[in-house]
Amino acid sequence: MAQLLRVQNFTISSDGVAAGVDQSFENPFGLDHLTSMKWFFATASFPGNAGSSGSRGLDDYFARDFSNNIGAEIMGRNKFGPQRGPWTDHEWEGWWGDEPPFHTPVFVLTHHERPSIELSDSTFHFVDSSPADVLDRARQAAGGKDVRLGGGVTTIRQFLDADLVDTLHITVAPVEFGSGLKLWDSPDELDDRFDHESVPSPSGVTHHLFWRK
Repeated sequence: MAQLLRVQNFTISSDGVAAGVDQSFENPFGLDHLTSMKWFFATASFPGNAGSSGSRGLDDYFARDFSNNIGAEIMGRNKFGPQRGPWTDHEWEGWWGDEPPFHTPVFVLTHHERPSIELSDSTFHFVDSSPADVLDRARQAAGGKDVRLGGGVTTIRQFLDADLVDTLHITVAPVEFGSGLKLWDSPDELDDRFDHESVPSPSGVTHHLFWRK
């Protein structure tokens, strides 16, 4: 069975924005962009809701699918942290603390490599390679499972431009940010390469599903 490269639970605003221009330690997504993730935070499967009465149904189905058959993740450096340029603080080990939610090898794209970091059952490797080379490494590390492309926008666009993405699940939230990094102007931009279905949720978000033709 082929190992897929999957974009999973990636959330953007109705004007296509996934990340703000003012990312900082206090605001990992820039500005107030966590508002677009309310659908995910409200589900029973969100880690912070363990044992609570979080929502079930469609949104929870996608929340549960986040780690299904995933053996490795690829992410951009901006998802890992707010630093830019050469690493000046090797004490920084990501936004997630001692128990990152990945539970797999993670390949962080950066022009400034640094030693790998092992946190619980997640190991972060910092690589300066082409999308195709990074995907080869991630597939080898995934042990036959799929690879998740975790974002952000620039990283997803790089792998789309290289025609390496097999499936995407993009959630569009009913908010507008006006500025920031945009995934698209319209989801129809991907219809030349992907079959595409959209599924509205009672929570107000719309789940867009794409799979390679």
